[in-house]
Amino acid sequence: MAMSFFDQFASPSYLGIPLIAIAIAFPWVMYPTPSTRWINNRLITIQGWLINRFTNQLILPLNVGGHKWALLLTSLMIFLITVNMLGLLPYTFTPTTQLSLNMGFAVPLWLATVLIGMRNQPTVALGHLLPEGTPIPLIPILIIIETISLFIRPLALGVRLTANLTAGHLLIQLIATAVFVLLPMMPMVAILTATVLFLLTLLEVAVAMIQAYVFVLLLSLYLQENV
Repeated sequence: MAMSFFDQFASPSYLGIPLIAIAIAFPWVMYPTPSTRWINNRLITIQGWLINRFTNQLILPLNVGGHKWALLLTSLMIFLITVNMLGLLPYTFTPTTQLSLNMGFAVPLWLATVLIGMRNQPTVALGHLLPEGTPIPLIPILIIIETISLFIRPLALGVRLTANLTAGHLLIQLIATAVFVLLPMMPMVAILTATVLFLLTLLEVAVAMIQAYVFVLLLSLYLQENV
């Protein structure tokens, strides 16, 4: 029984075709494409307004050199929010519960920010490894600690997103199983448990959006240090 709870995180396949590819591609085809007309419909207008607000929030802490990342970061956040939200639907698969996928996003983007910093301002980038005013005996230790913390950043990005979504999905499945087990024996307890399940589902909707925003926000902060 315990192993069946984790079956939802296994990548499904149909006729030998991994369905994770469809789950990843689906967010890009579900959004309407803006037309060339002066006046769009309400859906496209709201979509454009939300994207503009997201973009303004992301590039707010960045200087002019980091504004060229706005399209990439906004697209990544919309993709993560959409995938996380679709994963809350019944009989669906959440690709962002896979650590390999999240690390595939985190490592290249983090490495790109580091390489940009080393190319544009190598002295400042290396200066982050040694805080100002450090006593001489502590210099080697602090350099090692700061270097380790630098390389842990992409791992923290991927693990944070994976752990939060995985924990939420497991809690929802555990409480839903408890509701079905308690319903014939203790209906009132089952109703109270179903209420908790409904509130937890609302919380998971918020977590799905917040974790996508935090993932991209931390990337923008890493970029701010290096541009």
